[in-house]
Amino acid sequence: MIEYRSVAKTFPGGAEAVRDFSLVLPSRTTTVLVGSSGCGKTTLLRMVNRMVDPSRGQVLIDDVDVATRNPVELRRSIGYVMQHAGLLPHRTVVDNVATPLRLGGVARREARTRALEALERVGLDPVLARRYPTQLSGGQQQRVGVARGLVADPNILLMDEPFGAVDPIVRAELQHELVRLQHDLGKTIVFVTHDIEEAFLLGDQVVILKKGGEVAQVGSPAEILASPADDFVRSFVGLDRGRRTLRIEEVDGRQVVVDADGRATGVLA
Repeated sequence: MIEYRSVAKTFPGGAEAVRDFSLVLPSRTTTVLVGSSGCGKTTLLRMVNRMVDPSRGQVLIDDVDVATRNPVELRRSIGYVMQHAGLLPHRTVVDNVATPLRLGGVARREARTRALEALERVGLDPVLARRYPTQLSGGQQQRVGVARGLVADPNILLMDEPFGAVDPIVRAELQHELVRLQHDLGKTIVFVTHDIEEAFLLGDQVVILKKGGEVAQVGSPAEILASPADDFVRSFVGLDRGRRTLRIEEVDGRQVVVDADGRATGVLA
C-alpha cells in the first residue's frame, strides 16, 4: 500500500508543483493520476521512488516512510516505465531488460534468462532480444520498457505516460496488454496520464487533479461518471458536452450504441 500524507513540493525558484496532497493507493490495484499539464501528477509519481523528495509531508510504502530508505535501493525495488522507454541505444534489447537485475548483483546468465522471460510476458518475439532499440518500432520499444520495469518482479510499478508517444492503434494495443498483465500479476501500479479515456480504461482508482495537485475527485470510473463532484469534473470527463450520453438504436436487426451526436460507438453482443 502507498500512502501520501499531506505532501507538498516547491521547486527551487518558488514554483509550487503540489500544495497539499493526501491519498491512499490500495495494494494490487491500478491508481491513475490524470490531469492537465502542470497539475503535479508526475511530481507525485516520482515521490514514490524518491526521484523527487517532498518539501513537506510523507510518502509511505506499507507504513514505512520512503525518506528513511536508501534512494538507490528503493528505486531498484520499484519498477519504472517512462514515456519514451528510456532504452540504452548501445545495448541489445535483452541487455536493456536485464539492466535492473545486473545492477542488483544478479549474475549475467540468470539476468538474461529472466529478461527473456519478461520479454515473452509482454508479448515480444524472442528473436527481437538480440536487436538494438533503434531497430524496433515505437510500440516494441515501449513493450521493452514495460518488460524492464517488470523483470525484477517488483511489488510496485510506476508508469509515467508510457503510451503517450505512440500512434493510437499501438497505444490501444499497449493499454489492453497492460490490463492483461495486471490481471495476471496483480501489481500496485501508479499510472500518470493526461487522457481521461486511458484513465477510465486502466484505473481501478482514478484521481482527477487540478493545478497544484489539488484533488478534484477520487473514485472508480463508474463512480466518477455517475456522480461527478463539480462542474470541473463534469467538463474534464466530457459530461457537459453530452459526449458520454449514449442511446441504443436498431440498425439492420442489430442494436447499435450511438452517442449524443448520432455517431455509432459500438454494437451490443
